[in-house]
Amino acid sequence: MATTTDLRRGAALLLVMGVAACGAAQGERQDGGLADDVVPVRVAPVREEVVAREVTGAGVLGAKEEIDLGFKVGGVIARVLVHEGETVRRGQLLATLNPAEIDAGVRQAESAAAKAERELARARRLYADSVVTLSQLQDAETAAEVARAALEAARFNRRYAAIVAPTDGVIVRRSGEAGELAAPGSPILVLASQAAPWVVRVGVADRDVGRVRPGDPAEVRFAALPGEVLRGRVTQVAAAAQPQTGTYEVEVTLEGPRGRAALGMIGEVRLRPSAGERVHVVPVGAIAEADGATGAVYALSSDGRHARRVPVAIAFIDGDRIAVRGGLEEVAQVVTAGAAYLSDGTAVRVVP
Repeated sequence: MATTTDLRRGAALLLVMGVAACGAAQGERQDGGLADDVVPVRVAPVREEVVAREVTGAGVLGAKEEIDLGFKVGGVIARVLVHEGETVRRGQLLATLNPAEIDAGVRQAESAAAKAERELARARRLYADSVVTLSQLQDAETAAEVARAALEAARFNRRYAAIVAPTDGVIVRRSGEAGELAAPGSPILVLASQAAPWVVRVGVADRDVGRVRPGDPAEVRFAALPGEVLRGRVTQVAAAAQPQTGTYEVEVTLEGPRGRAALGMIGEVRLRPSAGERVHVVPVGAIAEADGATGAVYALSSDGRHARRVPVAIAFIDGDRIAVRGGLEEVAQVVTAGAAYLSDGTAVRVVP
């Protein structure tokens, strides 16, 4: 059985333990209070720079010089000897018309010319014998000249009843087939000259075209060629929008190696305009809130121990940076890591 002394000792021990536990709990609350109330953050400087917002779009790779090839005279197409994507050489036969009608026209012109020459010879003999007048002789000479010119034209048309490659190049379009009726001058083939540089023509919206200038650098990437980047420069900016799309055509001429690129490929074009805008630049992680063109970042208060919410006007995204048009004029540093856990007035501690 426990004695009175033992009971007293037990009660005293329990009291000491209770006080110690209370003190420990208070210490934990204090330490825990510090851990819960103070947010560790990292900061980054705010930089003022002139930054050109990137312009992007899709374009088709083609040659600077594309030649429409057709027949000078109309007729039925006999043969088309090449296909799209095929490489051709200068002087190579590409397509022909059915020659029946054209040859008949040549024979008719030859007969008319021969008859006119006979008439002229007869008129000269009769004029020498004073049987015909000078006027009749001159009429015969004129008729012979007209017949000779008609024969020359018929023979010229026969030569151009075939399409021959005017230069080395690649067939990029074929719009005629054997048996079809071709109108005079109607394009049957489109030839991209290999001697000319390759270009990408991209449609740019009206809000961006004013910032694009000839000479601005560009990058072109093709989905068919992952990892390959072709570089070039803007060589031409359209003065008027295309009626079908409302966009302005910007021509980018490729420079340097073309790699495995092929004419007709569709690529993503990134233009870097030389005309930039003076803005404040911060890391993407500094933006704690964003809604369209407005957002907010957190800066340090004057004592450096509390967060201060700063509304900003977002200009554009530049890679892993955000260009801010207004709101950071008096801010030297912004919170990057830890911004998602802050509110205005939150206690913070800057860590490396």
